[in-house]
Amino acid sequence: MSANVVGSSPRRVGGIGRVTGAQEYLADIRLANVLHVKLVRLDCARARILSIDGIAAMRVRGVRLVITAADLPQPVPRFGPKFRDRPILAVGETKYHGEPVAAVAAETRDAAEEAARLVHVEYEVLDGGVFGVAGALDPASPLVQDPAIRPNDPLAGTNTLHEHDFGWGDVDVAPADLIVENTYSFPMVTHFTIEPHGFMAAPDGDGIAMWSSIQHPYLLQKTIAELLDLPLAKVRVFAPDPGGGFGGKQIPKYEPLLAFMALRTGRPVRLILTLAETFQAVRRAATEVRFRTGFLSDGTMAFQDVEANFLIGAYADIADRVVAKASYLACGPYRVPAVRIKARTLLSHTTPSTAFRGFGIPQITWARESTIDEGARALGIDRVEIRLRNLARRGETFIPGDTPADGDWSQTVRKAAELIEWGTPLTPKRGRGLALGLKSGPTTGLSYSTVRFLADGSALVLSGTSDMGQGARTVFAQIVSEELGIPLERISVIMGDTGVIPYDQQTSASRSSVLMGTAVLRACRDVQAKLCAMASRLYEVEESEIVVEHGVVRLPGRDLSAVDVLQSGLGRLGGEIIGNGEMRKDVEPDHPLGGTAAFFEFNCTAFEAEVDVETGEILLVSHVTVSDVGRALNPLQVEGQDDGAAIMGLGHTLMEHIVLDESGRIRNLGALDYRIPTMKDLPLKLTGEMVENADGPGPYGIKGISEGALLAVSPAVASAVTDATGVVIRDLPLTPERVWRALEETR
Repeated sequence: MSANVVGSSPRRVGGIGRVTGAQEYLADIRLANVLHVKLVRLDCARARILSIDGIAAMRVRGVRLVITAADLPQPVPRFGPKFRDRPILAVGETKYHGEPVAAVAAETRDAAEEAARLVHVEYEVLDGGVFGVAGALDPASPLVQDPAIRPNDPLAGTNTLHEHDFGWGDVDVAPADLIVENTYSFPMVTHFTIEPHGFMAAPDGDGIAMWSSIQHPYLLQKTIAELLDLPLAKVRVFAPDPGGGFGGKQIPKYEPLLAFMALRTGRPVRLILTLAETFQAVRRAATEVRFRTGFLSDGTMAFQDVEANFLIGAYADIADRVVAKASYLACGPYRVPAVRIKARTLLSHTTPSTAFRGFGIPQITWARESTIDEGARALGIDRVEIRLRNLARRGETFIPGDTPADGDWSQTVRKAAELIEWGTPLTPKRGRGLALGLKSGPTTGLSYSTVRFLADGSALVLSGTSDMGQGARTVFAQIVSEELGIPLERISVIMGDTGVIPYDQQTSASRSSVLMGTAVLRACRDVQAKLCAMASRLYEVEESEIVVEHGVVRLPGRDLSAVDVLQSGLGRLGGEIIGNGEMRKDVEPDHPLGGTAAFFEFNCTAFEAEVDVETGEILLVSHVTVSDVGRALNPLQVEGQDDGAAIMGLGHTLMEHIVLDESGRIRNLGALDYRIPTMKDLPLKLTGEMVENADGPGPYGIKGISEGALLAVSPAVASAVTDATGVVIRDLPLTPERVWRALEETR
């Protein structure tokens, strides 16, 4: 019998398969009689398609299909989680560099690639294009989307997809002794998951089967069912554990195209993107954020006035939700009496942006925390102290009508300051910086789980969550082990097949342990209740006198193992006890985001950095990240997630950015030209800590984690750079060249 596994760090479920290569990712799955697919793309961002000729391609040995928009139902079906604006293939013109205009299916990958090169596309490169915020806001710029696909939208004649307005109080009359106003830019970056996106589709009787490295298999099922006019029961989705997602694998991309190709050929079809092709499929939204903050002389914030422009790309994907959720929380964890927030979702002739770890909060945090730093310097107040003076206290409603502060956040700040040795002397050209990040967890949610307690005392856990590296399998197994007293090695967690697993809304917003974890816990409690009823029948004892916990059935005067009771109750026929659990957070129609935050991810990040004033190179001497986690179900996994997020944050802070030429083409496709952090870029010392007060809404008092340590990296590094050199930089990334140029301007 097992107990007290919660709060420990047992061997990771499935970990051996991941590190030995035994685990099958989507690209490892081989379907019989499969056709290989290659996309046909144009080497330009914006072009009018005049004609597409696939005759030469069809002559290549082994080619079975060349498909264009003309071969699809007319008008070409469009899809998207909110705005159905994305066509299965480009219609009339391409909207971004790499948008597919056709696709080839062949018996071999080589044949598909050769045929794709032979598809002749006659096109006219169109002058102009929207590649930045200024262009998106310019009324003279060409429209990215045809107004006809946005009926009844008063903004359809512009490149603004949506405007969001939030706030409270009266900014215009709020008194202030100091006003700090600046604009901060954040670049386009790509997800760079180890596993590129992969897709397969195959006819399945009178329905269709789909394979995808997707985070939301049930969203894909719904999308395909709607596009093909099929019942949900006729669309089966297989979603193997993705090799990293970071939000880039949430929303369907090329699965609809594969579905039409499979039905057209009557055979399975397969598309595995290259790393370079993933750059043309997903990215994080670039932003320009103007922050205007009023301070009283004691450092108290009087108001915040925010204008945030998010450049989302050619199609909406989930980006408008990113804009809404990020900008709604623009003031972060602070109490601010007067707030005005305007955020715009701007279309552009660039790769569609999607969810990305942090969901828009890093872009906003970069601007807000940098503004607070400038205010502190102008007022002569310590940068830690000014944050503590404005920080919301536990239980305080800092956003009217929303979830109160759900932690003692000052603990987190003080711990980070202590670990970075805030206030102690520094050598020349070294500085320290500190910043706070706050992200709301899910505002809605629905997760179901089934736990099957089998006759031999082992268990199956059925969950619709995707395990993309966050360790969901391990956490769910720990909950079952804790509740039913089953050793971890006798528990199997089943995911990734909509024909087997119960429904889960999605895997995102750090929700897995809280929402699905609660569903698993409730399924275990359902099993316990049925064990109790079984024991009552077997031993003629009232249920009220029986307690079932940790694999033990406690009767008056004696304790029995759950397995003994189970086997006695099942008898010679065998069988199992099935428990079902549900966790639901319903929509709140009157809330701007559709619901209040289930919890908050709060993090304090701090750096000590040394700047080489001759080269602009930044040496990270010490990197501290402290998160408020409620309780750590698995401390080692929490540490790993926070360390990974912290290092990921260094990417967009120091080096990562997608480079476009004047015509909108991506010039740094792939690993050779797009820099991500390597071992030589890591801080000399990385310290990760957590604050545990068991004050979260999930099982055993947990909160969601894994995004917090990413949120405040940029402003904390920039603050350290300013502390070391006196130079203020408001544009990311902080490359050596950018730092050097800023230093030169001040000399």
